[in-house]
Amino acid sequence: MAKGKYQEWLEPEGLLLIEGWARDGLTDEQIANNIGIEARTLYRWKNDHSQICQALKKGKEIIDRQVENALLKRALGYRYDEVTHESVWNKKKEEYEMVPMKVVTKEVQPDVTAQIFWLKNRKPAEWRDKQEISHSGGMNNTYTELSPEERQQRIEELKKKLIKS
Repeated sequence: MAKGKYQEWLEPEGLLLIEGWARDGLTDEQIANNIGIEARTLYRWKNDHSQICQALKKGKEIIDRQVENALLKRALGYRYDEVTHESVWNKKKEEYEMVPMKVVTKEVQPDVTAQIFWLKNRKPAEWRDKQEISHSGGMNNTYTELSPEERQQRIEELKKKLIKS
C-alpha cells in the first residue's frame, strides 16, 4: 500500500504544526490550505487518523479556554495598572531611555452583554429568552360565550375603567 500525503503530517513535527495552527485560531479550511489539501481531505484525515484529530482538538482547546477566560473577565469587570512612560536623558549612558513616570489603576466595569451571553449559554433553563410555561386546569373564559356585539361592549367598558384609574 502506497504512503499518502498524510504520513508526513502524522510525524511529531507535522502534528505540532497542525496543533499550532489550530491554537492560532485558524479554521479547518485554513489549516487544510496550509497543508496543501482540500478541506474535505482534512475531514477524512480526521476520521481516519486519530492523531490528527487530537492535534486539532488540543490546539483549539487552548485558545477556546483563553477566550472563555477573557469573556468571564469582561463579564465580571477587572482592574489594571496603566503606566505612563517618558523619554529621559540618561547621563551615564548618554542616550534617551523610556522611564515609567506615573502608574494609574483603572477599572473596567462589568459588561452586561458578556454577562447575558455567559448566563444564556451556561444556564439556559433559567436565562434563555423563551421560557416554557405550562398551564394545568381549565380556563373560565366568558368572552367566548358572548356575541361579537356583547364582546365589543365589554371591551369598551374595560377601556373606560382603565382610563378612569
